[in-house]
Amino acid sequence: MKPSEQFTIDSLDQLLSIVGKSCDFSRIEVAAGPNRLTLSFYPSLTDAGELHDNLLPALQRIAAPVRAWPDLVKWLPYDDVAPEKEPARISEKLQQGCVMIQCGAIADEALLVNVADEERGHRSDNDTENEFSVIGPKAGFVENLTVNLHLLRQQIAIPQLIFEELTVGSMSKTTVVLAYIEGLTNEELVSAMRDRIKALDLDIVYDGSFIEQAIADNSNTPFPLFLTTERIDRISYVISSGQVAVLTSGSPYVFSGPATFMDFFVSPEDYYLNWISGSFFRVIRLISVLFSLFASPIYIAVLTYHFEVIPTRLLHPIMLQGLHVPFSPVMEVLFLETTIELLREAGARLPAKIGQTLGIVGGIVIGEASVQAALTSNILLIIVALSALASFTTPIYKMANTIRVLRFPLILLSSLLGGFGIVVGFILLLAHLLRLKSLDTPYLVPFFPFRSGNLNDSLIRSSYQYTTNRMLFLNPQRTKRYRPAKKKEDIDGED
Repeated sequence: MKPSEQFTIDSLDQLLSIVGKSCDFSRIEVAAGPNRLTLSFYPSLTDAGELHDNLLPALQRIAAPVRAWPDLVKWLPYDDVAPEKEPARISEKLQQGCVMIQCGAIADEALLVNVADEERGHRSDNDTENEFSVIGPKAGFVENLTVNLHLLRQQIAIPQLIFEELTVGSMSKTTVVLAYIEGLTNEELVSAMRDRIKALDLDIVYDGSFIEQAIADNSNTPFPLFLTTERIDRISYVISSGQVAVLTSGSPYVFSGPATFMDFFVSPEDYYLNWISGSFFRVIRLISVLFSLFASPIYIAVLTYHFEVIPTRLLHPIMLQGLHVPFSPVMEVLFLETTIELLREAGARLPAKIGQTLGIVGGIVIGEASVQAALTSNILLIIVALSALASFTTPIYKMANTIRVLRFPLILLSSLLGGFGIVVGFILLLAHLLRLKSLDTPYLVPFFPFRSGNLNDSLIRSSYQYTTNRMLFLNPQRTKRYRPAKKKEDIDGED
């Protein structure tokens, strides 16, 4: 079956049975004189003011029986009105914000009236703030749940996109919406997410992160087990891949699951660039994570226990700089690492312009003063600065925070046991990752359990002709995402 044929609609009844499962689809009956009309539409896509102020009053003014659509169209103050029989065309128009009118006297077709809300979703203040990209769309989610549903439906314009509404919070009564694709997403994943959210017993939900932490498979881990993002394109991608997204009223962030470890190092820009550039930058991020975690611990281990690994030409300047420093290497590192964290936190809590100035000026002044006062060495200052810089390459903020936290236990282990302590820390970290699960899915898949078929979009991003299938560990009901375009020589060969 071709990917384009996976979501075909054969009849109007089938279409209504599918879209009726979504919480943002409405069907209302209207008395139009002697006629009973049924209106079907997506409130998140239509203009509510236009619907209630113009369309409904116009329908209620009809006095004669409607036996053909011209009898009704003449009462409507709209130009974009057309009857339609094809279910696929009706589905497309509903996704564009049209209202479908059905009349019992005309059973074989429906009337489509365009009352789309063109302004909703076109806001000037919904650009992403924490997940900026040079290439690709800049639009992100906002605090208004209806607007978020509208934005998501614009990206995935098929009736199989289901929004399932739940209520969480005994006091706040916060609306939570599950988003998934009917006929693609594994039903077990949808049920698992739904059951966990329904089982919550919270009083007030301020943000989706409350729910994310409450339903996590392991609450005693520093690693995020759900992918949280403000980007519309990222959530559209994970939903179309077979994952489940959760939108929360009042929150501009959406989380999805199950998530894997590699998901947190993938940037949407990887797919907007060619596969060679995208793979290169992805590898750079992974190397940066390793450097950020182990650079400072290795410095401590080498200067405290393993002088013999230092090249002879480098040993003299290191000893010369450390001669006047009164502290041990671990104290130097902790001092500088704590200083960097203070600057980060202060910059994040201050207004943007002041925070940037504080980060630049504070870093230069404190770094230079620390070296001049012989509190630390130039070499360590460079290592710590590069380590902090490397941690900023992680696209997801929560994973970047995890890397910042894990650096300190490794520093302490290296100061106590040297290189052996670093190895012990790495083994403990790997063992912990091997035990983690996200929505009952192994966190390190496709590396553990090993899935060779999913490696083409993990450490590197392969060419699109090799990534035609969805991730098989998600057990999607539809595995094929697309078919690559045939080359001219292949077409000529078929002829």
